Amino acid sequence: MSAKQKDYSADQIQVLEGLEPVRKRPGMYIGGTGVEGLHHLIWEIVDNSIDEALAGHADQVDVVLLADGGVRVSDNGRGIPVDIHSKTGKSTVETVLTVLHAGGKFDGGGYKVSGGLHGVGSSVVNALSEKLTVEVHLNGKVHYQEYSKGVPEGPLKVVGKTDRTGTTITFYPDFTIMEKNKWNYEVILDRLRHAAYLTKGIRTTLNDEGRGLRYGFYFEGGIQSYVKHLNVGKEVVDDDVFYVDKTVNDVQIEIALQYTDAFTETVKAFANNVYNPDGGTHLTGFRAALTRVINDYARKNGLLKEKEENLSGEDTREGLTSVILVKLPDPQFEGQTKNKLGNPEIRGMVEQVLGEYLSYYMEEHPGIARKIIGKSLLAARARKAARAARENIIRKGVLDGASMPGKLADCSSKDPKTSELYLVEGDSAGGSAKSGRDSKTQAILPLRGKVLNVERARMDKMLANNEILALIKAIGVGIEDSFDINGLRYDRIIIMTDADVDGSHISTLLMTFFFRYMKEVVDGGHVYLAKPPLFELVKPGRKSSEFVYDEDELQVVLDKAIAKRKEGGVAIDENAERFKQAGFVEQKRYKGLGEMDAEQLYETTMNPEKRVLVQVRVQDAEKADAIFSKLMGTEVELRKNFIQTHAKFVKDLDI
Repeated sequence: MSAKQKDYSADQIQVLEGLEPVRKRPGMYIGGTGVEGLHHLIWEIVDNSIDEALAGHADQVDVVLLADGGVRVSDNGRGIPVDIHSKTGKSTVETVLTVLHAGGKFDGGGYKVSGGLHGVGSSVVNALSEKLTVEVHLNGKVHYQEYSKGVPEGPLKVVGKTDRTGTTITFYPDFTIMEKNKWNYEVILDRLRHAAYLTKGIRTTLNDEGRGLRYGFYFEGGIQSYVKHLNVGKEVVDDDVFYVDKTVNDVQIEIALQYTDAFTETVKAFANNVYNPDGGTHLTGFRAALTRVINDYARKNGLLKEKEENLSGEDTREGLTSVILVKLPDPQFEGQTKNKLGNPEIRGMVEQVLGEYLSYYMEEHPGIARKIIGKSLLAARARKAARAARENIIRKGVLDGASMPGKLADCSSKDPKTSELYLVEGDSAGGSAKSGRDSKTQAILPLRGKVLNVERARMDKMLANNEILALIKAIGVGIEDSFDINGLRYDRIIIMTDADVDGSHISTLLMTFFFRYMKEVVDGGHVYLAKPPLFELVKPGRKSSEFVYDEDELQVVLDKAIAKRKEGGVAIDENAERFKQAGFVEQKRYKGLGEMDAEQLYETTMNPEKRVLVQVRVQDAEKADAIFSKLMGTEVELRKNFIQTHAKFVKDLDI
């Protein structure tokens, strides 16, 4: 037996008590100590207040970002109980704030419905706070207690009288554990907006004392208002939003839906206000009922002929925007992240409720019903056309694995992990990129002209577009039904366009394509934007240059060069242009990649040791969807308003 094995004994087993596990391993409880983990502290406290609203005991939740860096969250709910807890011998307030898995959400006694189920929220925030105070308004008294790093500074005490009820928690993150980050006002505001949408009749407010910003939300329509919000920038089939709110066996089911002229669907499913991105039984029941009701109505009213096949689920959901919200006593989520609802009984309940009420709605609104079915029939025809186009190009070998696009200059490496694909604007830049690249790992696909705007095109039109076909073929993952992320041929797909308006437009068109049809490629971190230099500073003798990538960097480079020359005793002509003061003989501004030769293009934009790449990430899919609809959709007025609103922030106007 080795010495190491001999040393291993009971003394080496560490037992963490109380809130110590949270401070030792914060990532297990809040996902990390960075900016997302920091904001997760707010979500834990806010969610407790929202649970009070879900239970019908609160209608106001206020968040204040204090000028000294703290956060205060208040509600007008029942207030945390203050009596002594039988198991801990401490006040219930102290028990909730210091004991993991202590809460009123386990047996349904405190809450019939709640989003947080593990009872760790408040105690985790307490453990990760340098200071936390709790103020409970209950039974005409104000109860107060203060904590430091999860440890009480004293017992719960009465500090005054009150005529209301509710709980206020103020905390200051412990930055010896959490990374020093600033609170993101917009992120917190979005969270409170969604809380107001999903809890009909609740008011939420955010007040940033340091910046003097204050905003609040109240939506009488709840998820109906949410659907309207999601459809901003889209042309709706009808202004009316279908809505049903029905309780079946203690399960509250709310559904709102509206059709638009879009070619994709936007369906959001929630259970107890928790977003389920992977859907679950409530989404399955919803889809089954929607398809059945639309087909039944179409058959009954002669909109579908006897010999015509039924509309598919895909047909009935094209252009659909819907929010499904179920509130149930005992949600069963698949996985710790709550991405998918697993309660089997919910499928039948949702299917029953939507089936019954959507049938009534279509009978009572025949005009809207015919518009919905007309939209679905058009989608069915387009689907058949797309299928025919797909079969045609497969028959010609365009999408099979036998050949690559003729203009693709592929790399010699067959290992996707070491390979990267450059999507290059124009044949000229494509030629320079092909000549200057590292042919072992770097593939080049030149794109001619503006890529098709897929926001305004169905699949049949996309498959008839040579540039889109070349793109799909080169990347290797297929599209729609044939999509398979395992076919990805390159670890990095790099969009390399000119640093001008046209280049920005082409980048946006390509990102629209990736977001709408290859989002999994984006989510996997495989899409990048190359950042070519904006300036070349030519040194004396014109044998070497310094490349600069933006205006701010240019000023820093010039300032440093001028200061260095002054320190070296060089006389500076203050009337000369700044680049000459810095010792350069010429300053070039690049607009096109084609202006650089192959060697320059590689060294500045493609050399892995020197290049600047910006990874494309989707932090908020809902916001991204709205932006793409606004910028690339059919509503000209919205695009005009966007340009007018943001025009004052433009630094480099290319006209």
